[in-house]
Amino acid sequence: MIEYHKDTLANGLRLVTVEMPHLHSVEMVCHVGVGGRHERPAQAGISHFLEHMLFRGTCDYPTGLALESAFESLGGTVNAATDGETTCYHSRLHPDHIAEGAVLFASLLRRTLLNDIDIERRIIIEEALEDLNESGEEINPDNLTSRLIWPDHPLSLPIVGTRESIANLNREDLRRHLETWYTPGNTVIAVAGQVSRARALAAVEAAFGDWQDHPVPVALAAPPPRNDGPRTIWTRDAASQIHVQLAFCAPGRKDPRTPALRLLRRILSGSSSRLMVRLREQLGLTYHAEANLGLYDDCGVFSIDLAVAPSSLTQALRELLQMLDNLCSHPASDDELQRVIRSFIFEQEFSLDQADNRAGRFGWGELVGYPLTLAEECRQVQALSAAQVRDVAAELFLPQALAAAFVGPFKIRQRDAAEKLLTAWAQ
Repeated sequence: MIEYHKDTLANGLRLVTVEMPHLHSVEMVCHVGVGGRHERPAQAGISHFLEHMLFRGTCDYPTGLALESAFESLGGTVNAATDGETTCYHSRLHPDHIAEGAVLFASLLRRTLLNDIDIERRIIIEEALEDLNESGEEINPDNLTSRLIWPDHPLSLPIVGTRESIANLNREDLRRHLETWYTPGNTVIAVAGQVSRARALAAVEAAFGDWQDHPVPVALAAPPPRNDGPRTIWTRDAASQIHVQLAFCAPGRKDPRTPALRLLRRILSGSSSRLMVRLREQLGLTYHAEANLGLYDDCGVFSIDLAVAPSSLTQALRELLQMLDNLCSHPASDDELQRVIRSFIFEQEFSLDQADNRAGRFGWGELVGYPLTLAEECRQVQALSAAQVRDVAAELFLPQALAAAFVGPFKIRQRDAAEKLLTAWAQ
């Protein structure tokens, strides 16, 4: 079964079309290959800032209200997101108005006015403040462990930027960033839903065909994985719980161990997962615990997050470390492995009904050079044995690869006890 079609315009822009004729809507997603890792420290957050600014009006729709109203008139609600490597803009559209939707996205990406920069700056600073405590210290565990894993690299910086970098960015900086990275060769448009390949191609060709291309810079390579852990960072916050994140350096998304990492995440995450069964259902130490896997082109991070009462920190951490040791030394049972594989496959099959998922998956995959079909991903996971998953866990969950963040109202004795546990685990 053909999962998607790919076409490339003369200017290098790629179009991915997923035909889903049973639907009554279309999702259009524009992926641009720029994100946090493409920024200098002094301009941290500029990709995210620019994403915001594109909604402030264009030559064709001079205000943000006019632009968003135009999308709403086609049945859509336009939105966007920026991550470490990409920025995407997306909206649902009525199937009869694909061409008009492509014109709107072309206006958004190509003819922005960059108006009202100081108003938008204030909004973004408010967003950045959500990750700071009352003393102005970083409290987002993802940002804290990124500092430990990728020091002195753009990936160590918050996607939103810092208060200093946000305050110093100007209109010329944004214009230069736009002209450098927003090019047809660095853009993939994905269209999924009740649309044919021919209609999608005609619409995108008409709206984007005259866009001029030029080469874009190469992102700074990730540094070699650190092997001096465990490394910890402790930040006080006026909360009732301590948020704990254990983060381990992981390989990039194209590494052959990626399928096993996806299964490890599922073994640890979910209502019937090891984290939830042991820490919540059996011991009552937390309300929620989960594992997450973030993969870039040449590096990644596998993280475990939970929040606990300060008095429960030592016990929860001890249980976590014992759980990791068990994953590294004992294969999962056949029942557990088949349950997580089946859950993974069913989730992929469910996504066949979701136009936004299809457009996001295949458009993003084409942009980052990871065009993995659903069938191939399921095949990779089904081919894994419990012993292979255990072996990857043993390569991943190493004390020297650990970066840990603790945020909350901890006491010195609680911090010392946790550090003692980590030191003993490393030995």
